[in-house]
Amino acid sequence: MNKTPARENLFILPIKLIFTDLDGSLLDHHSYSFKPAAGMLKKLELQGIPVIPITSKTMAELLPLREQLNNPHPFIVENGAAIFIPVNYFSQQPENTKTVADFWVIENAASRNTWLTLLHNNTDEFSDDYQTFDSIYTEQGIEGIAELTGLSSKMAALANRRLYSEPVHWTGSAARKKLFIKKMQSLGATVLQGGRFLNIGGDTDKGRALLQLENLYLEQAAQSSCETLAIGDSGNDISMLEQASSALVIKSDNHSPPQLTRSTNCSISSKTGPAGWAVGVADWLQIQS
Repeated sequence: MNKTPARENLFILPIKLIFTDLDGSLLDHHSYSFKPAAGMLKKLELQGIPVIPITSKTMAELLPLREQLNNPHPFIVENGAAIFIPVNYFSQQPENTKTVADFWVIENAASRNTWLTLLHNNTDEFSDDYQTFDSIYTEQGIEGIAELTGLSSKMAALANRRLYSEPVHWTGSAARKKLFIKKMQSLGATVLQGGRFLNIGGDTDKGRALLQLENLYLEQAAQSSCETLAIGDSGNDISMLEQASSALVIKSDNHSPPQLTRSTNCSISSKTGPAGWAVGVADWLQIQS
């Protein structure tokens, strides 16, 4: 596991927090590049505004990505299933966390094996309608996941190191998909639609995880409120887009924008991916300054 240097008693005054989806938002949907947003990321770090990834990706994927982004802040993986906080990021270790390597970890969901077992034992009637990362890996090896996702073999291997959930590649009809989702929900699973895959996991979502971490910032700084911006582009981002003080929906060339109930402090980017991300964050900063 990559090492994250411990940060000694870092006091953070949470005036502003940014919670961001990655694929299709901060990262380009096709190339996974964040280059158009690199300048804004540097500006935010200099201003002391934490950029907190909140994603369907795994912890294994986030470790090298955080290094590329030069991001020392907490991150939330697998659609809210767990929150990873660098050891000593806050002055005190939050309650209900366990220490794993260089992180204080809040776990909100059961293990990946729980959801694989649920799928294996209860979905025979849908066996021709979907694949899981696990089944693709079993049948085709890591190259099968790489081909499906467009990731390199190295990154595909990291994507398959899931701890709390299982991605489903749906190949059946839309009508069958609705039946499948209903069946999984009846069995106690939460099904979230991401930009590419259905995600099968526990009763978690990005909105509740956002609120958990926001409250930790507030407790550490002895404040009662702060300004939060949530950024996302797909259905599994809706809960956090609704929860934050402000929402930025990133335009996509691949699917329609998520439908929100809120009508205030909400904008849709004019550009896609990290270019839209950078412009939208700049607009938010101007409003908040």
